[in-house]
Amino acid sequence: MKKLIASASLAALGAVSSQAAYAPDLSPVERSKPWSVGLSLSGFYDDNYTTQTKALKRDSYGFSVSPSLGINLALDQTLIGFNYTFDLRYYEDRRDNTADYSHIASLSVKHAFSERFKGELTDKFISAQEGTVEFGTVTTPTRLETDADYIRNVARVGFDAAVTQQISVQISYENQFYDYEQTDANAPGGISSRSSLLDRFEHLGTLEGHWLVQPGTAGIFGYKYGRVDHTGDGQFQTGDPTIGVAGVVNSEFRDSTSHYVYVGGEHSFSSQLNGSVRLGAQFTDYSNANEDNVTPYTDARLTWTYNPGSYIQLGIIHTLNQTDIAALDQESTAVFGTINHRITPKLTGSVLGEFQNSEFNKGVYDRRTDQLFLVGLNFNYQINPYLSFDAGYNYDRLDSEIGGRSFTRNRVFIGIRATY
Repeated sequence: MKKLIASASLAALGAVSSQAAYAPDLSPVERSKPWSVGLSLSGFYDDNYTTQTKALKRDSYGFSVSPSLGINLALDQTLIGFNYTFDLRYYEDRRDNTADYSHIASLSVKHAFSERFKGELTDKFISAQEGTVEFGTVTTPTRLETDADYIRNVARVGFDAAVTQQISVQISYENQFYDYEQTDANAPGGISSRSSLLDRFEHLGTLEGHWLVQPGTAGIFGYKYGRVDHTGDGQFQTGDPTIGVAGVVNSEFRDSTSHYVYVGGEHSFSSQLNGSVRLGAQFTDYSNANEDNVTPYTDARLTWTYNPGSYIQLGIIHTLNQTDIAALDQESTAVFGTINHRITPKLTGSVLGEFQNSEFNKGVYDRRTDQLFLVGLNFNYQINPYLSFDAGYNYDRLDSEIGGRSFTRNRVFIGIRATY
């Protein structure tokens, strides 16, 4: 599970120096050489690897092998980064398809045109079987007993401009692409496959202005334009016979356009305590379904760094998100937090938690809810700069008003990682 990453302000990117390489966000080890390699070996136990209900769940021991490669090329005003991670995860309980394979490749190009103008281009490609749970973002739980192979690509281009000493502007465009292997041809009942429900393009354009009211305090004014285009060539059952032919519609039925309007602020309470908040509304139009929706939009975060290497991060997000249930979408509120504590100079522990309440929009499950609980406990012991031990426990629980959807899941792991 990933740690929550607080968004960086324009000033945090750092000034350009003609005497040194441009290397924002790189660790001292990454600055020391342009490449790195790593290998992780771990064993695990998963008491519900198919995320099924209690009566149907299956458990398994297994192991994971994960090599990785990182390249960072720091030039005078440009940083080019590339990372690739492969993961093989073996389950002893399976008789067929005993192993899952995932590939994650990312590319990042950051360029400082001057101290006032900076740009960034990133792309992340994922090919896997189970979606990564990310704390700090809305999570969509999906059942894993069916063919869950998918690819996802996330591309983003952004530009930050300090117009004056008090006013800065951030402009960005993000594109997300999802493609699931399971189609209606190999789905139970020949309909409502993962491809029909989840294949899509998501577009999000953002224009955000920051006004420095006083040192450490900035006002925020923002607008986002979002578009979701479903690309599956199958159909799904809405449960409403008055919609489509006997309640069966094409994937495009869920297409939507959203406008977000919000205001907020960022404030440094001290050198150790920082917070940000964005409050507004999301206006969504589902043109193919002849529906529209107005919902609150919230994104608030607070970070307290109480000791070197030790911090607490809290946050809340309220927005719409896609779902594997035959509804237009979900309206979700996620409350999340992370405690990262350096116990000794070599031993670090972290606790991550999230509670998410989601309500389905339209369809046979209209207004029904999912409540998702996620907890993670992790320890890392750094033997030396090149070798470390990891151990952890993860607990997932979904309480759903939809029959046969609720589940609990416990996972433990222990492993070793070498990097050079």
